[in-house]
Amino acid sequence: MKKWLIPLVIVGVIVFAGYRWAVGFNNTAVDLNEKISESWGNVQNAYQRRSDLIGNLVNTVQGAADFEKETLTSVIEARAKATSINIDPTKVTPAQLAQFNQVQGGLTGALKSLLVTVERYPDLKANENFLKLQDELASTENQILTARTRFNEAIRPYNTHIKRFPNSLLAGVFNFESKPYFEAEMGAEKATDVKFNFGKKE
Repeated sequence: MKKWLIPLVIVGVIVFAGYRWAVGFNNTAVDLNEKISESWGNVQNAYQRRSDLIGNLVNTVQGAADFEKETLTSVIEARAKATSINIDPTKVTPAQLAQFNQVQGGLTGALKSLLVTVERYPDLKANENFLKLQDELASTENQILTARTRFNEAIRPYNTHIKRFPNSLLAGVFNFESKPYFEAEMGAEKATDVKFNFGKKE
């Protein structure tokens, strides 16, 4: 091989290696990002199921005579706020996730108040629809917890991939930014209790 070709070969090898590294980094980040989007979709589905159940719950409660309108209104308003927030999982920020957590926590609090209030209404406590909704809400809370956990599990490998050196050098070039994790809501150490003595005689 001629001596003048050696530098060209070396440069070519370096360029090719850099290209392969960049392609590998980008494709892996894209794959991990897609898993995050899929996990976020499951989070949304779980919260949407809860929202639908709460809508049915409200309709059931509305049929009760003299039920506290203020309590019912707070649930309806909290539900509207919770369903008004749309997040793009590929561009989610800590502030957006914190806001999402806040409104969902507000809905949880309003729901707790509603269920406590129902204790004063024997007819509602014995209502079959209400009993079924109670069980489905408890199941949905577990689904939400699972979906949030899996979302965090999808975030971790993505964040690790783009933060590790030398991948971190390419992250900015390809506009890949780290994503926030779901954090526990205030008071989350106290489990939401949606099981009451509905249907049991006083």
